[in-house]
Amino acid sequence: MLKKIVLLLFILVSCFASAQSYIKHTVNTDETILTIAKKYKVTPFDIYKLNPDAQNGIKITDVLLIPKSVAVKEDKIEEKPKEIVTTKPKVEVVKPKETAVVKAKEEVTTKSKAKTHTVVAKESLYSISKKYGITIENLESANPILKTTGLQPGQILIISNKSVTIKVVEKKNEIATENSSEIKKTTTTFTHEVQPKETKYGIATKYGITVEELEKLNPIIVDNLPIGFKLKVVKNSVKPEISKDIKISTNNLKTEVEPIITSDYLVKNGETIYSLTRKFNLSEALLLALNPDLKDGVKEGMTLKVPYNTSLVNEVKNDYKDFTKTISSKSKKKLVLFMPFNVSKIQSDSLVSVAERLKKDKFLNMTLDFYSGALMAIDSAKVLGVNLDITILDSEETKNATSALNQIQTTDFNDTNAVIGPFYQVNIEKVAAELESKNIPVISPLSKDIGKSYSNLYQSMPQSDAIKNAMFAYMREKNGSIITFIDPKKVAIKQYMDDYQKDVKIAGLSEKGGFVADSIKKYLVKDKLNFVVMATEKTETIISITSILANALKDYQIQLVLLEANENIDYDEIPLARLTKLKLTYPSITRENSSDDAKKLERLYKKKNKVFPNQYAMRGFDLTLDTILRLSQEKSFEETCNEVTTEQVENKFEYSKKLSGGYVNNGCYILFYDTDLTIKIAQ
Repeated sequence: MLKKIVLLLFILVSCFASAQSYIKHTVNTDETILTIAKKYKVTPFDIYKLNPDAQNGIKITDVLLIPKSVAVKEDKIEEKPKEIVTTKPKVEVVKPKETAVVKAKEEVTTKSKAKTHTVVAKESLYSISKKYGITIENLESANPILKTTGLQPGQILIISNKSVTIKVVEKKNEIATENSSEIKKTTTTFTHEVQPKETKYGIATKYGITVEELEKLNPIIVDNLPIGFKLKVVKNSVKPEISKDIKISTNNLKTEVEPIITSDYLVKNGETIYSLTRKFNLSEALLLALNPDLKDGVKEGMTLKVPYNTSLVNEVKNDYKDFTKTISSKSKKKLVLFMPFNVSKIQSDSLVSVAERLKKDKFLNMTLDFYSGALMAIDSAKVLGVNLDITILDSEETKNATSALNQIQTTDFNDTNAVIGPFYQVNIEKVAAELESKNIPVISPLSKDIGKSYSNLYQSMPQSDAIKNAMFAYMREKNGSIITFIDPKKVAIKQYMDDYQKDVKIAGLSEKGGFVADSIKKYLVKDKLNFVVMATEKTETIISITSILANALKDYQIQLVLLEANENIDYDEIPLARLTKLKLTYPSITRENSSDDAKKLERLYKKKNKVFPNQYAMRGFDLTLDTILRLSQEKSFEETCNEVTTEQVENKFEYSKKLSGGYVNNGCYILFYDTDLTIKIAQ
C-alpha cells in the first residue's frame, strides 16, 4: 500500500513539474499561430503538438498552451551570437586562432550517430525531421520504405544526418554552405499562384507532396493561404541545375534554402545585354545577378543561366498575319475538343437540379460559355472554306481526374492534328504526356498554372508574370523613370519585383497603406517621363497618390501604371478625368474591339444564344478559330507558332518556346485611358 502511495505521489509531482514547463496564452485580436509562435520563439508545430484543435483555426479568447522550455532554449542561444547551436548536427564557427591546417581548409565536418524513432499518430515527416534537426531528404534517404508506404504509426525510423561541410565566410551573421547533400537531390522547384478556393491539401496533392512539405517550402502559409501568392512547389521528375549555396543565419537559427532553378542558353553572334533581356523578358539586374561574368560584356558562345521555364520571345513577330488569306485545303485536318460536360452526372439529374447546378457551378458555366464561342468559331471556319474534321468529346473532368486518357487509348488519334482541352492543368498535362510521342499539339484553353513542361503542350493563357513583364518592357522601351508604390499586403507583386525587377526602386508604403506626401516628389525626374506603378487596393491611398500626381503634372511628365486589375479604380471618389489626365496605363489579356466585324459577331452570337457573349465565350471563339486557321496553313501548327503572331477579336496569340519544352502565349495588350475618355492600345 505504501509503495502505491509513493508511486502516486511520484506521478503527481511529475505531472506538476510537467505542467510548470508550459505557459498559457490567451489569443488576442489579429493574432495567428505564426505570430504567437514568433512571440514565444517556438515553431507552429510546437503549438499544434500541445493544442491539436488549433489546427482547425483559432479565435479570440482561446487559451493555448505554449512550451516554455523551448522558448528558454531559444533565448539562451541568442545570448551567444558567436556560437551556432542547432539540434543536430552542431556547427561551430572556426576562430582565427585555430591551427594552420584548419585555416587552410576553412571547414568543419560534423557527423551524427544514427538513432531510431518510433512513429506515433499525427506525426509527419516535417515534424520528425524538425525534432531531430535533420532534413526530410535525409530522413527519406535513411528510410527508403517511406517512398512506397508513406509514414505509418508504429514504424521504426532510422534517424541519420549525412555529414555537412561548412565553409567560413567573412560575414557577421551568416555562413555559406557548399556542396550540401540537399542540393544534389534532383528536384525541380516550380511556382504555383494560389487561386480562389484552393486549399493547401489540394495544391500539395496536385504536385505529389505533403501539406507539411508545402508548408516547409512556404512558411508564410502555415496560418493562411493568400490568394495570388506564389508558392514554391517541388517536382522530382526533372533534373535542372540548382545553385550551390545555402545560407545559415545565426540570427534566427533557421536554414534558409533558396535554390535558383536555371536552364542554360548559348549566346549567339550579335546578341547584347539589352537584346537578351528582351528575349527572356528579364530585367538587366536579374540577368547580371544570375550571370556575373556579363559585367565584362556579352561574348558569343557564352553559356548563360536563365530561370527555368523561361520562354524565348521572338523579336521578329511584331506584325500580325491574317491567316484567312492563306488557307490551304489540300488535306483535311482533324481537331479534337475535350469539353468537360460531365454528361454522365447530368443525365441522372432532374431538370430542377440541373438548373440549380447551373446557378451554382461556376466552372460548368465558364466552360459552357467557352463551348458556345467555340461553336461560333467552327461555323465561321466553314464559311471560310476550311477543310477540317471536328470531333467533340466529353472529358468528364474533376480537378484531379479525366476520362480523356481512356478515350485516347480506345480511339484512333493517329490522324489528329491538334487537341484543345481538357481544362484543368493537371488533366491537360496528362493528355499532353500521352500524346507527346505522336507530336500532337495539345492546347490548354484557360489554365494560367505553371506545371510540367511537355514539347507538345501550348499554354494559350498568358501567365501573370508574362503580363507584368510586358508592362515593364513597355516602360523600359520608353526610357522612362520607374517608381513603384507597393502595399505590404500585395505579397505576390512584391515577390514578382524581387524575382524579375530587382533594379526598380520601391517607394515604400506603411503597413496601413499610407505614405508621406512629399515622398513621391523626391523620386520624380525632370525632363523625363516618370512611370508611377501603384499597387494597392485601398481607396484612400489611391485617392491620395492620384491627387498628388495630378498636382505634380505642372512640373513633371507622369504616367500612372497598374500591374493588374484593380476594381477600386472605378470608385466614384476617384474622378475619371484625373485618371485620363494621368493616362492610367495597364496590361490586359484582352482588348476592347468596336470594329464592324466585332459588332457583327456580337449580333450573330446574341441571335443564336439570346445573350451577348461574355469574356469566356469570346475566348472560346478566338482560341478555336486561331487554332483552326493555324492548322489550315501550308506550314505545321508548331511552325506557325514559332513564326507568326495573330490577333483575333479580343485576344492575341504570340506563342514563345520555353527552354524547358513546350510553348506559352505572351500575347497581351498595353492599354491606357485617353483624354477623350476612351481606353486605347498604347503604341
